[in-house]
Amino acid sequence: MTGARTASAAAGRPQVPPTRPAAHPAASPDGRHISPDGRHAGTGSPDTDPTTTGTEPLNTDPATTGTEPLNGTPAPRRPAVAEATPLRPGEAVPVPTPAPPRPAPAPVPLPDSAAAQDVPQVLAGHGCWYPSTDPGGRNVAFICDRAGVPHLWAGPVDGDGVHLLDADPDPVIEVSWSPDGRWIAYTTAPGGGELTRVLCVRPDGTGRRLLAGGEPGSSAHLGCWQHDGSMLAVTVAEPAPYAGAAAPDLAFEASRAPGWAARDGRAVLLPRAAATAPAPRVAPAGGAVGGPPGGDEPAPRTLAAYLVDPEGAVAPVLLASERGAATLRVCDLSRDGRLALLRRGPRGRREALVVRTRDLRATCEVPVADGDPWIGGFSPDGRTLWLRSDGGREYAALTAVRLDPHGRCAGVTAVAERPDSELELLALNHDGQGAVLVWNVRGVSELEVVELSAPGADTAETATPGADAAGTATPGTGAAGTATPGTGAPGADAASAGPAALLSRRAVPLPHEVVTRAVPAAASGGPVVALSGSRRRPGVWWLPQGAALRTPWSSRDEDATPDGRPPVRPVPMRPVARDGLVLGGWYYRAPGRVPGEPAPCVIHLHGGPEEQERPVFNPLYHELLGRGLDVFAPDVRGSSGYGRSFVDADLGERRFAAIDDVAACAAHAVLAGPADPRRLAVMGRSYGGYLTMASLVWHPDLFRTGVAVCGMSDLTTFFAGTEPWIGQSAAHKYGHPERDRELLRALSPMSRIDALRVPVLAVHGEHDTNVPPGESEQFVRAARERGLEAELLVLREEGHDFRRADNRRLFRRAAADWIERHLGG
Repeated sequence: MTGARTASAAAGRPQVPPTRPAAHPAASPDGRHISPDGRHAGTGSPDTDPTTTGTEPLNTDPATTGTEPLNGTPAPRRPAVAEATPLRPGEAVPVPTPAPPRPAPAPVPLPDSAAAQDVPQVLAGHGCWYPSTDPGGRNVAFICDRAGVPHLWAGPVDGDGVHLLDADPDPVIEVSWSPDGRWIAYTTAPGGGELTRVLCVRPDGTGRRLLAGGEPGSSAHLGCWQHDGSMLAVTVAEPAPYAGAAAPDLAFEASRAPGWAARDGRAVLLPRAAATAPAPRVAPAGGAVGGPPGGDEPAPRTLAAYLVDPEGAVAPVLLASERGAATLRVCDLSRDGRLALLRRGPRGRREALVVRTRDLRATCEVPVADGDPWIGGFSPDGRTLWLRSDGGREYAALTAVRLDPHGRCAGVTAVAERPDSELELLALNHDGQGAVLVWNVRGVSELEVVELSAPGADTAETATPGADAAGTATPGTGAAGTATPGTGAPGADAASAGPAALLSRRAVPLPHEVVTRAVPAAASGGPVVALSGSRRRPGVWWLPQGAALRTPWSSRDEDATPDGRPPVRPVPMRPVARDGLVLGGWYYRAPGRVPGEPAPCVIHLHGGPEEQERPVFNPLYHELLGRGLDVFAPDVRGSSGYGRSFVDADLGERRFAAIDDVAACAAHAVLAGPADPRRLAVMGRSYGGYLTMASLVWHPDLFRTGVAVCGMSDLTTFFAGTEPWIGQSAAHKYGHPERDRELLRALSPMSRIDALRVPVLAVHGEHDTNVPPGESEQFVRAARERGLEAELLVLREEGHDFRRADNRRLFRRAAADWIERHLGG
């Protein structure tokens, strides 16, 4: 956080400003520039590779096909409340009172960083994604990596007048154009790390300013705009102080072991000589998730959500805060300012929370689906809440939550659902009367434009200020404030309102397989969507009147691969696990192979574990295929897109079955595909990196080599070093670091390191705090101590995701070189 203002809650109940302030302070030419010293923008290259990890996530909560519930039983209702300091209906949202008090966010003017539209030069092989339109829908702000780094750009949907709005080298993550058209807000990741900042800029590139996340060690996340565009919601994660010691420096430089050797470029390569490293991190006493090295226990961080005026004319307004929270994002505000919709909770236990802004009381909570964080919004009258929810069901659906005049739940109805596919994206129109729905059908997207009906606006009551007796649910009872998904039972004052429904729905054909983001129609007459496909790079498309028009500044399909080798269209596969569970995946056949000829094959494992393989162009796969290597990208149990039971099929001790799924997928690639059983490699990132290391030690005779990217080698040291909010989610998936210590030890690849028999390459980002670099370091060191060939590549200015084109290219080629050398083409 930056600035000296404090939340208005200290002086009384905060009120959401109903109108836009008129003042507009000019940007100061001597304002603080947020770029760290010594960083430079990446050079442009036609060989950039926007992938699911390097650009916008492909909403990787979405799958190739649906499956029946495990054992023929319906999925249990998901927990509605997270474990850490839950916010219950009827309870006041806790307000942090740190000592000394931390200031609320305040805008800090920055030097303008826009550039002419022809600087840098437009390159053919680039990606564009994460669009956000102006109020008229004819101009789009978006992220593009044509300069080698994901930057903020803007341009018309039907013209070439594209221009760069921020030329700083920090990768851009999200974008949001204000409803009044005056500002474009966006998040950046300084140094490519995991901490993010929220900025805003005028559409012409002037007035750039830092809104939140400027304080050392803090992080800020983008929320929604107020409907009149006057204020923006941001969530600030305060740095967690450590008891008895300063917070550790998580940069790789601080933990480098003796024997590390620097090389030219952005990488550090572990030398072949044995290196002596510091002792591994261990879980602190008491089982605290996310402890620092040395056993000091961190104080839980606080997430605080504010409304911030970009012009600084109105003091920030506190909306909610939670100590020890996993996530907290403001997704919408009712048009009268009475209610805020928050998405909170760790993975697998997300929930929508309605908060009354006048007294900061939570009035309603409903389970919602993982994946895209923009879970829904309010109807114009504030009496219906539209959500993308999988509460009480196998697949996420469009759900209407009826609210009484005090914001309490009065009934839940599934308005649009499919029996074997999930709703992965929900985007509401600015007027709240229509929406775009994107369904995940066996890994391919289907898009619908719908008209919404939320009856009862003419009978809406007005809450009486101060009537807490009527407007507050009784804590612990759940009678008034907690939704009961699937029942649809209306409350007393909603019985005559009638059910919410879809007045119309229209399917829109798509030119490519996967939608990663959708912006509803405005005056332009059609939605704007970000599309990815197996034969194209990510691009932005305009869909007026059902037509599909590629924006002129997005790459052409024929320019997807500058080397002239056309992309490979994968074929779906359905492996069967050892226990009979049907899995999924996509097989890519290297060009030029004679049909049926056995080929060396790379089994590539996605992260998450809840991510999903989609048929999109992946430059890593393209590199491997160009070396004559086939690629099989499976979805083992725990992947999304196949229903809630499939996602939960790897919890706890069932993780051993997920490790066996890798072997089953390799066998399927050999028996049902053309993979050569004597030339198999395994590779994956994040959770896929963990599975890679686990597969190499659980099935040591199956693979000839492995490449583990940002993977966990020891779940105990992982819990001790990861971010606390990551630890909350991971405890639900793998086991609690204190109560399930033996299980975590048994699931850790390091516990079976003596079984490792093949060469291994590990790759990590130097600023990764999700999975600290020490996880790769200790696995490589242990492999070398046993006389095996092992190397570690650390990428500079990268975190858990690799976003810079030069680093992605270095990683891709190093991995392909390694696998080709050990498998042969």
